[in-house]
Parts: sequence; C-alpha cells; structure tokens
Amino acid sequence: MTAFFRLVTKFASKISDTFLNFFRVFGDVVMFLGRTALTIPGIPRSTRLIFESMLEIGVRSLPIVFVTSIFAGATTAWQANYQLEGFVSMRYLGTAVSKSIILELGPVLTGLVVAGRIGSSIAASLGAMRITEQIDALSAMAINPMRYLVLPRITAAVIMVPILTIYSCIFGILGGMYVSMKFLGVSQGIFIFGLRHYFYISDVIVCIIKALVFGTGLSLLGCYFGFTASGGAEGVGRAAIKAYVSSAVFILLSDFMVASIAF
Repeated sequence: MTAFFRLVTKFASKISDTFLNFFRVFGDVVMFLGRTALTIPGIPRSTRLIFESMLEIGVRSLPIVFVTSIFAGATTAWQANYQLEGFVSMRYLGTAVSKSIILELGPVLTGLVVAGRIGSSIAASLGAMRITEQIDALSAMAINPMRYLVLPRITAAVIMVPILTIYSCIFGILGGMYVSMKFLGVSQGIFIFGLRHYFYISDVIVCIIKALVFGTGLSLLGCYFGFTASGGAEGVGRAAIKAYVSSAVFILLSDFMVASIAF
C-alpha cells in the first residue's frame, strides 16, 4: 500500500512539474515576444538581414512546399472522389478539393514544413551562437541581439509564410485537378466549375490569417529556444527538437482556434 501511494505521489509530482514548466515557458515566450516588439522601430536598420532571412525562409523552402502540396492535392482529390462517388455529383469535386486545400491543408502543411525546415534551423543556429557566446559578444559591442538576430527572422517569416501558403494552395489545387482529369474521369471544365462556383474570398482571408499566425509562432519559438539553449552541442540538438515539437503543437492548436473564431 505504501509503495502504491509512493507511486501515485511521484506521478502527481511529475504532472504538476510538467504543468508548471509549461506555464513558465509560456510566460517566457510572451516576455520574449514583448522584447522583440520593442525592436520594431529598428526594422529599417535591419533591411539587409530581413531580405537574407526571406531568401532562406521563402525561396529555399519553395521546392519542398511544391512537392508536399502537389501530393496533398492529388491525395485529396482521390479520397474526395472515393467518398463522394455515388452520393454527390462529380461536378463538386473541384469544390471539395479547393475547400480542403485553401482552408486546411495548404496553411497547415506549409506551416509544418517550414517549422521542420526553418524553425528547427533557427533554433540550432541561435543555440550554437548562444553556446559559443557570440550573442554575449554582440551585447558587449552594443548591438541589440533581439534587433540583429530575432527581429529579421520573425519579420521574414511573417512575410514569407503567407506567400508560401498561397503557392501551396495553387500547387495543391493543380495537383488535384491533374489527378481528376487523368485518373478519375473528371474533365477540366467540370473541375473548374466546382472550384469557381463555391470560391469565396473570405476563405482565402482565413487561409492568410492562419499563415500569418503560423509564421509568427514558428519563428518566435525557434528564436526563443535558440536563445535559451544550454549544455553544449547536445543542448543545441535539444533546442532544435523543442522548437519543432512546440511549433507543430502551436500550429495545430492555433489552427483550431482560428477556425473556431472564423466559422
């Protein structure tokens, strides 16, 4: 009986420590965001750094976004055909594919892909700078690390993730249309009819809002875990893992919250 109570006490202690650690990290991230916001007036001085980050986050992420979106659209069209066949006219196949891509798959998959490629990369690079005391050196030279390292990355992500999401939606719809034409017997005209008939600008606005939230969150978390890295090379690896896992959870949670508010 004593061993059982000891086990229950240990389990409860771990649960409470997990919740306390979550709220501690949440508070630290909010404070980190506030410190970053104070450097916004320094954007004109960081233009070159912002464009370099936009190149890394946006242009160099485009190939993987292209591949992911094409196959996501193709799979969506195939599954939509399987679920709708015999129940709904195939002229609504374009509607099903476009709605799924624009409202859900486009922004979420783009966010997860960018979080895996960029969020963890940001955490690793900043973590290495923290471990080797390069960030402390910037402070010693009277250069604000938040303006020089964090602000350009977050600004670039806020700009480029929505652009990547728009491309993702276009690629996904084209992939779904190709599969519909080549394998499902749905002509291009019928597919486009379904796409145009129920295409709403409000859906695109919700898609872009999701992308803005995702871009802000994944870049912020990557910078935060990079800045707080410790413990040598192993700590850099832990920071990259934490950045991706927390970004993925944030993307899925914020996706639900934005959808709940919008619809």
